[in-house]
Amino acid sequence: MQPARLTHRRVAGALLAASLLMPLANSAAAAPADGAAPAVQREVVGNRISENIPAPPPELLERLERYQNTRGANFAGWSGNDAILITTRFGETAQVHRVRQPLGMREQITFEREPAVAVQSRPGAPGFVYGQDAGGSEFWQLYRYDLEAREATRITDGKRSRNEAPLWSHDGAQIAFTSTMRNGVDSDIWVQAGDAPPRLVLQQGGTWFATDFSRDGRRLLVQRRVSINESHPGELDLETGRLEMFPVEGGRAAFGAFRYAPDGKGAYFTSDEGSEFMTLRYHAPGMARPLRLSEGIPWDVTGFDIADDGRHLAFATNEDGIGRLHLRTIPDHRVVALPELPVGVIGGMGFSPDGTRIALTLNTATSPSDVFVIDIAAQTLTRWTQSEVGGLDASRFVAPSLIRFESFDGLSIPAFYYRPANVPEGARLPVVIQIHGGPEAQAFPTFSPTIQYMVGEMGMAVLVPNVRGSSGYGKTFLQLDNGKRRKDAVKDIGALLDWIAKQPELDAQRVGVFGGSYGGYMVLATMVDYPERIAAGVNVVGISNFVTFLEATESYRRDLRRVEYGDERDPAMRAFMEEIAPLNNAHRITSPLFVAQGANDPRVPLSEADQIVRAVRANGRDVWYLVFTDEGHGFAKKSNSDWFTAATMLFWEKHLKAD
Repeated sequence: MQPARLTHRRVAGALLAASLLMPLANSAAAAPADGAAPAVQREVVGNRISENIPAPPPELLERLERYQNTRGANFAGWSGNDAILITTRFGETAQVHRVRQPLGMREQITFEREPAVAVQSRPGAPGFVYGQDAGGSEFWQLYRYDLEAREATRITDGKRSRNEAPLWSHDGAQIAFTSTMRNGVDSDIWVQAGDAPPRLVLQQGGTWFATDFSRDGRRLLVQRRVSINESHPGELDLETGRLEMFPVEGGRAAFGAFRYAPDGKGAYFTSDEGSEFMTLRYHAPGMARPLRLSEGIPWDVTGFDIADDGRHLAFATNEDGIGRLHLRTIPDHRVVALPELPVGVIGGMGFSPDGTRIALTLNTATSPSDVFVIDIAAQTLTRWTQSEVGGLDASRFVAPSLIRFESFDGLSIPAFYYRPANVPEGARLPVVIQIHGGPEAQAFPTFSPTIQYMVGEMGMAVLVPNVRGSSGYGKTFLQLDNGKRRKDAVKDIGALLDWIAKQPELDAQRVGVFGGSYGGYMVLATMVDYPERIAAGVNVVGISNFVTFLEATESYRRDLRRVEYGDERDPAMRAFMEEIAPLNNAHRITSPLFVAQGANDPRVPLSEADQIVRAVRANGRDVWYLVFTDEGHGFAKKSNSDWFTAATMLFWEKHLKAD
């Protein structure tokens, strides 16, 4: 079935490329008769359609090559007690590998054209489950991989369904997952066992996830997710189908991971119920209130794991963008000392099957993601992977400083400031402001070869802010941009521009903005609101009008996004969205603009990019436009990402660098 699926995708991609040419050509033909709109120079090379983008010169490609050949390794689970699974790029995209010893050979397991995602190792047996889509569509299908037979078996329908969040039972006999197979809209919970087809176990409407199996495999902890600010936990009896929802203080709170205690009587979970941050809690029958295990840590708990032997619990906190690891004994919750970790961001983690070690992913500003293992008894930290940095001198990489600036209403906004080393006396540096997506996400000081190139090779400063609406700073901060407060986040960028103007080493006349998804909206909105202060902008898979976005995004996402952005069906909210839409204010975008988009994007459809490009060009402004026909919400394939990065650096060279 695999070859047939790939052949179909090639044909579909060719048809899509042909269809893309027509509307773009028509938009050029519809330009004003007075010739105000610039001519469109289009180039089609395989899966790439580019308009008005000069070919990156060979010398630029050569300088970039080493930076583009960096890669990281991410922990994907233990394979027995003596080996780990990782995901790391091989060739074009991420594949699953096995590592049997510290700094040992990476044994490649999957050989796919598309990224392997959501990898979960199978308890008690040599294998794992993983997800895979086609061309960035996010209609992921799930596959069980048998490491002994070296075979992958698809367990989902193979159709236009979104299947995610796979969860193994403790004995490795069952997999629970979330799927839209039933109607294409609602995310139900399904369970699959052995060679049997998956069975639908929970269909309540909305978006549901399974978080843990009971030890006997008969019960399932579940959650209905309404938004990042609201979810509702419960327990499902898999034999009777009975669903019991747990009470929530005040009726509304956010919940993260939810796991049975080893004795099966209580549960561990993270929640902001009655608090500003996501705290780790334990609750058992008979307790009046949950016990808060992370009390005294004024930051979010980002994840936790429980050892299979029931002796330890580990959890990670996000403290101003830096990850901290904590270990407790069970059941008395005594603090256990750990070796010191390098300063960085903690990714996935998990106990070894025998409970004696903890593996985790660690990423720093100056090194890609790698896997480290902690021996609990010995209190030692061992590096298991050493990822490549393209032959570059890692000692020259720049770590950011954390700055804070005051916004229009007195709110303190954090940002990471990457400053080139050895700035000459009196120099004034061009600046790129990089804005994260979400908006319910957070920028971290993680390794970025692109930022390192801009800082080290181009002599540019880079600022990465966490504007209001970002996660990681409490639920009040998280909700400060909701609904009709949307433009307050844009004002945060205005305040950052004020901060830049006060820095003697920064050139306020040469400031560019970069962002993807919601960050792309922020780029466009900043260019609308501060046209005289922005020299250039790069919008990647960004929203140009919340009304058209909500009407065109995939149906399974629409209600979730309405909670954050507002409901376009409400006349007052619709009018507000139209008022603030960059599309309807495109005449104010006067600086050079670069728009990049994946044609298969299910989140922010191609139409969002098409319409802003047409509108800005209709006002006589040039726009660089790049579309990949085999990508979705971002660029997962190395060759595509490399070409986009080269074009972006060329764009910055042209518009931000001094003559």
